[in-house]
Amino acid sequence: MARDATPAAISRAYRKLAKRHHPDLNPGNAEAESRFKVIAAANQLLSDPEKRTRFDNGEIDAEGQERARPPPYRDYAAGEPGRRYGRAAPQAEGWSADEFGDIFGTMFRGDRRPSGPQRGADQHYTLVADFLDAVNGATRRLTLPDGRTLDVKIPVGTSEGHILRLRGQGGGGAQGGSHGDALIEIHVTAHRFYQRDGSDIRLVLPVSLPEAALGGLVEVPTPGGPVRMRIPAGSDSGTELRLRGRGVPAHGGKAPGDLYATLRVTLGKPDPGLMEFLRHWKPEHPADPRQAMETDVIEAGA
Repeated sequence: MARDATPAAISRAYRKLAKRHHPDLNPGNAEAESRFKVIAAANQLLSDPEKRTRFDNGEIDAEGQERARPPPYRDYAAGEPGRRYGRAAPQAEGWSADEFGDIFGTMFRGDRRPSGPQRGADQHYTLVADFLDAVNGATRRLTLPDGRTLDVKIPVGTSEGHILRLRGQGGGGAQGGSHGDALIEIHVTAHRFYQRDGSDIRLVLPVSLPEAALGGLVEVPTPGGPVRMRIPAGSDSGTELRLRGRGVPAHGGKAPGDLYATLRVTLGKPDPGLMEFLRHWKPEHPADPRQAMETDVIEAGA
């Protein structure tokens, strides 16, 4: 980014970089956390026109602290031979101009040309992961545009938009510098039955009329394999049952999630015997399933 970048360009660069290095997207990554702090500090300085001008003039350092004024010419003249007269280059005590320059480019490095080994650029890729691979963890192969392949380990509990860092798999360095990293953003495909809710998994579970009316054990699919669950007798559609610990497995210090199954009573193909029984059946305690709806309509019309 050039030193004369507009506020809008700075804001766009900040949002992009903050999202890439945010600690929530890079759990346990100390380097990402450190770079995020640098990004936030740089944005705070650059977003304030007065501070930005004072920094460019060498009046404050990259942390916004007052900088000592340079000594007069006579002090330089009395100094050691070969010392250049002029204002010292900006240096921050906590963050250096080089650190800012690594992120915001020439804005903080001025016109200095890089010398010595230069680290290669980070390269960004996208990997589409199956829902169950993201939940349970898996290793998948990613083919890069240059024909190289990377075996990417998808951690347990990976969520949509999570960014994985493969060190040394990015662009080549200059003058003997190290390679950059490969940053891989994970996109998780939708599942036919499951929906993720944090560490919990939700699904709609079809049950037959006898299972809902009489209750009993039914087999429920879970991300870790099928599990038998008891349906209480007299269960209606919409009844929600929970299987503890059958959601997203434990990961990153988090306890395993639960699986929530919402029952949906399904009649299936009409059975002549059942139809005949219902025609002559007189329930002992008739129930009106729409009574609450009728009450609401009456109150609304009153």
